[in-house]
Amino acid sequence: MPDTSSPARVSTRALATRESILAAAERLFAERGVEGVSNRQVSEAAGQGNNTAVGYHFGTKTDLIRALVRERQAPVDEIRRRMLAAHPDRTDLRHWVACMVRPFTEQLSALGAPSWYARCVAQFISHPVLRDVMIEDALAVPELLAVAEGIERLLPGLPPAVRAARFDMVRTLMLHTCAEQERVGADAAAWDATANALTDAIVGLLTAEVT
Repeated sequence: MPDTSSPARVSTRALATRESILAAAERLFAERGVEGVSNRQVSEAAGQGNNTAVGYHFGTKTDLIRALVRERQAPVDEIRRRMLAAHPDRTDLRHWVACMVRPFTEQLSALGAPSWYARCVAQFISHPVLRDVMIEDALAVPELLAVAEGIERLLPGLPPAVRAARFDMVRTLMLHTCAEQERVGADAAAWDATANALTDAIVGLLTAEVT
């Protein structure tokens, strides 16, 4: 009889359990909201007989959300890294905005339909506590910081307070637009059109006259 308790088998089983928990959490958060889902419900939806499985593998609900975002964001960061490496010295604002928008929409397109990640992130960034967690983690991502710096270099006349407010608007516009597209089940063509529309709108927002 094979030894099912070997370290390799245990590791594989633990990895599969983590993935099933992340997938269940992503769907439940998208459908019911952050406050409407408990760790126990996530464990049950993931098919775990032990209702403390989420706590065992991740810790608190915030820890689970952080792990979910990091897992799903890794492909986005890789796409953005490639875009930055291809054109590191571009001086047109539209390019830098596209480097912010397109990695996210391309990954959402790759997920296919149905998907739930955009709706999750839109809820997380609107949550009074999770918003700070999300922003803190985003500020630690080199690719995202490089894009923000590239955009800021092209907006030298924008007062700091106005710049900060507009970056908040950009974040809201981008995430909630993508969440709505995900909700209706956008296909690859729709995601491409959404990326173009968002890039147009964000460039306009960032360069609008200051009253």
